[in-house]
Amino acid sequence: MHTVRSIARVVAASLLGTFLFAAAPARAEIKVGYSDWPGWVAWAIAEQKGYFKKYGAKVKLVWFSNYSDSISALSAGQLDANCQTWSDTMAPLAKGIPLKVVLVNDNSAGNDALMTGPAIKSFAALKGRKIALEEYSVSHFLLATALNRNGMTPKDVNIVNMAAGDAAAAFISGRVDAAVVWNPWVNKIELSGKGKPLFSSKEVPGLIPDLLVAQEKSLAANRQDYAGMIRAWYDVVKFLREHPDEAVKIMSKVVGLSPDEYKVFLPGTHFFDQKANLEAFGTDTSTTKTLVGSAPTILKFLDENKLIDGKPDYAKALDGSLVRQIAK
Repeated sequence: MHTVRSIARVVAASLLGTFLFAAAPARAEIKVGYSDWPGWVAWAIAEQKGYFKKYGAKVKLVWFSNYSDSISALSAGQLDANCQTWSDTMAPLAKGIPLKVVLVNDNSAGNDALMTGPAIKSFAALKGRKIALEEYSVSHFLLATALNRNGMTPKDVNIVNMAAGDAAAAFISGRVDAAVVWNPWVNKIELSGKGKPLFSSKEVPGLIPDLLVAQEKSLAANRQDYAGMIRAWYDVVKFLREHPDEAVKIMSKVVGLSPDEYKVFLPGTHFFDQKANLEAFGTDTSTTKTLVGSAPTILKFLDENKLIDGKPDYAKALDGSLVRQIAK
């Protein structure tokens, strides 16, 4: 059910967008792709509670059961906007696809984690150990970042390439020494009693931001709709804070889970309100809490693993003008 927030799968798809976007017809409403991640599933609250209509935003949400397909659709000009990570936006930008980041929905704040058992209480104890994860995904990025912060590199461990669910199962059964996964598997490992987080996305604020990314042409033609979406999002965050049980009920239905199953995802998701968005679109390059500050670390990982071809002008892709306009 929970699709991979992949870094590697978008490179080929991004090649298509340069040629197809120019032919995309004007639309009466903006088509926005979203998929199975709490910060994006929450858009269903805006739809069901009437927040889009409240702010005059003509929006059609388009569900993708496979996250990677939504990135391909945006790159090919089949969507006006899409919900995707900052890392997954770099490859299309490097190919010259004209995209603009207009909103930060959330940061992963614990939903992604390196899980280890009682025998491994330090990074030094990981040396030479088998770690299951999905290669080149956000999990791989998190591990590389964690190791780097502790004076190690991925070469110091034995990475075993598995889908997240399989990685969790391998860890619980004792076939690997550690696993890097995201929820619901973080929670399942903890409930099994076999492991706890040694390192999580909570410790790297800003490095796994989940965004609303628009085609530049669509943003220029439909600024009122995007402004309405941003206002609606702020109402969603307020609703999540004030009515969490009802919010979880709406969100869990979208992905076919029970509210009890879904509620474990919320604590590990830092939903971004207006204040957090203003900070994220700031110009301070010395902190990963800004998008411009986190970009170099993300690009370093993509370059080292040959997951990107070219140099994206990520600063040009950041458009916080609506976030700032609404805040006035």
